[in-house]
Amino acid sequence: MKTIGALTILSFAILFGCANAPPTGGLENVVVEAQDKARFKVETVATGLEVPWAFAWLPSGDMLFTERPGRVRIIEKGKLRAEPVFTVPDVEPSSESGLMDVSVHPSFASNSFVYLAYAYRADGKRVKIVRYKYANGKLTEPKIIIENIPAAPNHAGTRARFGPDGKLYITTGDATDWDLAQNNGSLAGKTLRLNDDGSVPGDNPFVGKAGYRAEIWSTGHRNAQGLAWQPGSGLMFQTEHGPSGFEGRGGGADEVNIVEAGKNYGWPTIYGTRTQAGLEPPLLEYSPACAPASGAFYNGSKLPEFKGNFFFGCLRSARIVRVVMDGRRVVRQENLLEKNVGRVREIAEGPDGFIYFSTSNRDGRGSPTSDDDRIMRIVPESQNRLP
Repeated sequence: MKTIGALTILSFAILFGCANAPPTGGLENVVVEAQDKARFKVETVATGLEVPWAFAWLPSGDMLFTERPGRVRIIEKGKLRAEPVFTVPDVEPSSESGLMDVSVHPSFASNSFVYLAYAYRADGKRVKIVRYKYANGKLTEPKIIIENIPAAPNHAGTRARFGPDGKLYITTGDATDWDLAQNNGSLAGKTLRLNDDGSVPGDNPFVGKAGYRAEIWSTGHRNAQGLAWQPGSGLMFQTEHGPSGFEGRGGGADEVNIVEAGKNYGWPTIYGTRTQAGLEPPLLEYSPACAPASGAFYNGSKLPEFKGNFFFGCLRSARIVRVVMDGRRVVRQENLLEKNVGRVREIAEGPDGFIYFSTSNRDGRGSPTSDDDRIMRIVPESQNRLP
């Protein structure tokens, strides 16, 4: 038996009491019941997509989303526009990376800023964050916020999201060179914190400290792909991929971490249930691997049983994980929609109070159906179908 913080892990099978999932072959309009009798169903929002990686909503309620090969697309008034809003000219998609995140500035109504995170080719593979203006259905006026973040076909991160303090937080992978996560002169394997124009906030934890890049917020990460803040507490949660077989550390040990300023999350010195003084163990650990690719808290009213819960999608084990939290304490968790959607990439609460998620079945590692990839949403049992 392993104990991590307040959570005792007995076994993978006992830990995850799976929701009563619908039969394989279709989720549409089938009622699903979770452990606490919360009842919901799933609607399809868009189909025929190519690895939709991230969502961001405009004040109008329209959704911008990214496709890994480099397209930014939009769902307007519930309908997918056929033509992309924008195609990134220098994106370099391969294996796990490409066009990854999209974020809307907290003051979008006054400045129209949209941020894209993507891999590109320089002297080797790199990741950059670029700011654009969105107007008249187009992205224009690119400004590089940060570039030359080490990357590779695998372990490239990246989420770039605005926190409650209005700062831009960026997760970076170790670029398959895991020692970079403990090299504080490198941006790889870190969480970064920037002002919206790319400058470094003066209160970052390592500003002025010898041997540290001033952009760094936290260190010792392998490949974090989920980033969300808990309502009320403001705590930052990240989901992170654990080691693969080729690294000689076994498989699994995927993590959920509460990430705080100046702390070291241990990779590659510790991972999974391993501990060492001065290094932060995870809140939750998953072995065998589930490949967590996202993270979101639900704070809406349409699905009241889910309020305050943390959700993330899994690529490897094809499910959504629901974690019931009480502050820092894990109360319980369960699988939702297990084995019925394939590889789940992004998950987020929409402005309509529903939970949206995307599949990643066309990424070369899934088994796509004729209508993959999809954006879907979780709605109350009584919700009428989309028009």
